Amino acid sequence: MKRESVSSSNISSIGYDSESRTLEIEFHSGGVYQYFDVPQSIYDELMHASSHGSYFHRYVKDRYRWAKIR
Repeated sequence: MKRESVSSSNISSIGYDSESRTLEIEFHSGGVYQYFDVPQSIYDELMHASSHGSYFHRYVKDRYRWAKIR
């Protein structure tokens, strides 16, 4: 999945696959996680949030099924 670099103290890049509704996040720590069944609107709001990390913690983390892929 292609990810776009973002300016964040915690998140390095973010990608989204609209067909599978999979959100992929790479953290500066090196970990890459996929979050499943994430609506397009959540991805759009995450990408436009003034703080990607704050939005992630409030609206994504612990709300969607996930898997660590790296």
